[in-house]
Amino acid sequence: MTDALIVIALLLTAVTATAAALTRDPVRQAAVLALLGLSLALLFTVLQAPDVALSQLGVGSALTPLLVLLTVRRVRREEHTDERRPDRAE
Repeated sequence: MTDALIVIALLLTAVTATAAALTRDPVRQAAVLALLGLSLALLFTVLQAPDVALSQLGVGSALTPLLVLLTVRRVRREEHTDERRPDRAE
């Protein structure tokens, strides 16, 4: 039973990692990255590493996707502001 759980967790992690690598839109990529963090936390829990799983939940599932979303928001806001300024020379 334990081996089956490990295989399922590994397959889930492989699928979500592939989806994260193939996603082109940064906002969707952040969402898939959060799912990847959750699947990695599940994998670490199945492999009996609860401390690593908790760290993965905090950093990989919450903090990293949040930073990606905040960065995308700021870049898009700056692009929108630059388009509205007529005095900006390219």
